[in-house]
Amino acid sequence: MSLDRQVLLFAGVMILLSIALTLWVSSYFVWFTAFIGVNLIQSAFTGVCPAALAFKAFGAKKGCAFE
Repeated sequence: MSLDRQVLLFAGVMILLSIALTLWVSSYFVWFTAFIGVNLIQSAFTGVCPAALAFKAFGAKKGCAFE
């Protein structure tokens, strides 16, 4: 799986996890969802994604979006 797909999968899983935590644990987990959204917006403008950097460090195959 390429780096791009890993980042998209990770973002989707984290959003669903944060929604589940908001519903079943505490409404304060909505801030986690907001943090994920802000991080996605930031990476769209800057091209820097912390998750992509971490996946690169673990040896993920290069994709076209996060070079």
